[in-house]
Amino acid sequence: MSKRPAMLRGLTALTLLSLVGCMNKPLRPVEPDGTYCFRVSKSRHQTCTVEAVPSLDAEHRAKRFLPSADALTVYVVRHRWADAANQVAFKVDAGPSVLTIPESVVALRLRPGSHRLSLTWDGVEVDHVIEGKAGDVQFVQLVGSVLAWRSSYRWETGRDDDTRQLALKAKLIADIRVQ
Repeated sequence: MSKRPAMLRGLTALTLLSLVGCMNKPLRPVEPDGTYCFRVSKSRHQTCTVEAVPSLDAEHRAKRFLPSADALTVYVVRHRWADAANQVAFKVDAGPSVLTIPESVVALRLRPGSHRLSLTWDGVEVDHVIEGKAGDVQFVQLVGSVLAWRSSYRWETGRDDDTRQLALKAKLIADIRVQ
């Protein structure tokens, strides 16, 4: 029995595995003022956060997705192919707005209980209710669909594993504790 076919299969597998790492585009660097900008492909148009983003250390900690003993942790993930370059704001309950950009994630630490996530786009208010207890970790997607003739945004919950993978590819733009 020849060792050549086994060696070729091994080299092919190694080559494919090395290419998988190249499939995820690296995140852009943070701007000198601490903000983060998203750019579609190589276009000049970019969409930036208004405030400085958390540090790289804070991002690594948040993306471990560990529960908080005293809070309900919710990750709002915005990472879909049909989303363009819009800034979209949402609120938790009646709190201040949190501005999102494409391919971003926001970590929220909330009081245990029920909370309303609310966004308004094109005059339409879209709400999503989340409920949980201290120590729970949940994922919610802010899904954008931007086409030449219209755009819309909605809330969606799906499989946590899938949304977690999208969050890992996105930039942490805010880590907020709501009291």
